[in-house]
Amino acid sequence: MSIWKKKDVAKEIVQEISKRYSCDLLTASILARRGITDGKDILFYTEKDQRYLHNPFLFENMEDAVDRILDAKDEEEKVLIFGDRDVDGITSTTILYQCLKDLGLDVQYKLPSGDEAYGISKEVIDEFAQNYGSLIITVDCGISNNEEIAYAAEKGIDVIVTDHHNPPQELPSPAIIIDPKIENSGYPFADISGCAVAYKLVQALRFSRCSMYKQEICLMNVRPITDAYIIECIKVQNMTEKARLTETIIPGLVNIQQTRLLPFLQGQQIFVWDKAVQTKLLSTIFGNGIEFNMLDIRDEIAKIIPSVANMSLLRLKSLSTIGKYDESACTELDGFFNIFITYIQQAIFKNNNERNNFDLQLVAIAAIADIMPLVNENRILVKQGLDSINSGKIRPGLIELMARLNLIGKKVTSTDLSWGLIPALNATGRLGEPQTALELFINQDANERDKIAQRIIELNQERKKLGVEAWNYCEQAGFNSLKNFNNNLAVVHDSRINRGVTGIVTSRLMNILNVPAIVITETEECAIGSARSTRGYKITSLLDQCSEFFINHGGHDFAAGFSLPKENVNPFIEKLKKLSVLIEFSETSEEIINIDAQLPHNYLSPDILKIVDLFEPYGESNASLNFFTDKVKIVDANLIGTDKTHLKLTILCGGTKWPALYWNASEKIKRDFDIGDTVDIIYEVSRNIFNGMENTQLTIVDLCKSGEHKIV
Repeated sequence: MSIWKKKDVAKEIVQEISKRYSCDLLTASILARRGITDGKDILFYTEKDQRYLHNPFLFENMEDAVDRILDAKDEEEKVLIFGDRDVDGITSTTILYQCLKDLGLDVQYKLPSGDEAYGISKEVIDEFAQNYGSLIITVDCGISNNEEIAYAAEKGIDVIVTDHHNPPQELPSPAIIIDPKIENSGYPFADISGCAVAYKLVQALRFSRCSMYKQEICLMNVRPITDAYIIECIKVQNMTEKARLTETIIPGLVNIQQTRLLPFLQGQQIFVWDKAVQTKLLSTIFGNGIEFNMLDIRDEIAKIIPSVANMSLLRLKSLSTIGKYDESACTELDGFFNIFITYIQQAIFKNNNERNNFDLQLVAIAAIADIMPLVNENRILVKQGLDSINSGKIRPGLIELMARLNLIGKKVTSTDLSWGLIPALNATGRLGEPQTALELFINQDANERDKIAQRIIELNQERKKLGVEAWNYCEQAGFNSLKNFNNNLAVVHDSRINRGVTGIVTSRLMNILNVPAIVITETEECAIGSARSTRGYKITSLLDQCSEFFINHGGHDFAAGFSLPKENVNPFIEKLKKLSVLIEFSETSEEIINIDAQLPHNYLSPDILKIVDLFEPYGESNASLNFFTDKVKIVDANLIGTDKTHLKLTILCGGTKWPALYWNASEKIKRDFDIGDTVDIIYEVSRNIFNGMENTQLTIVDLCKSGEHKIV
């Protein structure tokens, strides 16, 4: 029996969240129960504006990457984008390729096809060198290609690595590396997709076309306190705070040479809010003989954001949304900085709105496809992408594929992408044709895109067939392998498995056996493997201990891949047998169902969908909301599905009959419960759209007769 768990939360915390962040008590209780209590975390659930995304120039090496690409443009160099074959790699390549084409660069792309290995190869480098190429940009790969990048340098080719995978102990060199997971990357959030990293580079490149690129600007504000004045300054470059100075001065006691202001402000363009007021205050402090070269930016900002035209900085501070989520005290200068950055973003990027929205659609798809945790800025990236798709302005290529999948005309969710669109796109890479998906997105001919979309559907059907065949090889073999690996690991080696579906069958094996799983197949050149993990065990730590066997390996903590010479497979497996005894899990094997909120009968209404929508998108690290209601009555039950393995129940709650789906539960009817029983249920709430009509629907997560299950 599963464990039903409802975390206790203090009433005071719920009330504080509700009051401070202007949300209802039920929403506040769910946030608290999920451990989302800090303003910096709550922001990503209650807001979705792009201005809350992290600045791309926070990457330590971003400016170097931008400058190298601009040099390539100026010198008319040939540029190669090298990506990965999966959805993340395909989308990364697409958005960077289109950006560089828009900027006028001589750019081409390459994705691994057929049985080609993950990551850039010496063969690709040789071919590019023979074509007089001089700059390679990797997307969603490259961080482990130490030997290949050194080889490129020997050929006179520079490399920019944009990746998001775990780095090796020794980073590739020489290379400009943009990867949020490397030490001292500068970036505040490590778990963005490869496509998001490429998107950050695209954002930085677009910003580089404006006059403010690399320009150092100083924001200054003077404000009076009791018998003194506070002068605050922020140095800003590329939309990033570089330095801050605060001076508290009593007029008549010091002259300006005795302060830190002159060296801090020297050579700076100084922006202020309301120059007349600032000039008067500075004269009061230092006398009329001191002049500051200041520019009043308020009127310029008001052209883009008219609502702030007559506001003081004090008023701006009080209205600052960002300030609301900042646990530290927000000053008037902080409010100035926030509105200045918003102004730059809106002024600079307004001409790229359509392309930016098209990019965000792919970034959202990549985040879900690569199982990125839907926390922090990933939430805004996916929200923005979904909103853009649902606005009806869908990017070319994507609209043709969605039409083939019957996704046009409905509100698309992260679940729709996970179950429909993403497997179809992934099929192209799994079957050795990732360029087919990329061509879908960049082809200018609508008729051709439609043909390509149909080809992708066909590839997905073939992928499904190969997946069934592979599972037939893996299921029993995986189960039988447990005893050889101390019941801590499942390992299957079978050359009949198509390399394109190893990840799929590995995940399935892991989920069924509830232990980490490794599946290995063979190509003509080498052996290829996928690894997936569960229960808190980081599979990359296991692979790192076997690095002597690999050609290359890498990935994420719980999903990784590798290649190795065929003759190394058996020694690798033998070492896994020895290491498996050391595998320790940090999470229980028992199924724990976390309850987000207990709803009384009168609370269950279509209005609950407003809260469900607030917590979208759902996925990794943000599971669907689980509600609990006790003592509801089953008034009807029907077997559904082609094999009659599912149940459609009718639940009487609060005087309303609710349709409720209960997947894979046909054997439970008349055994565990029956029509007429009063039961306790844990359930999700969603929309069911049929023939254009929208209805609220429950999906049962677990169910028992009332009183038979205790909540801990």
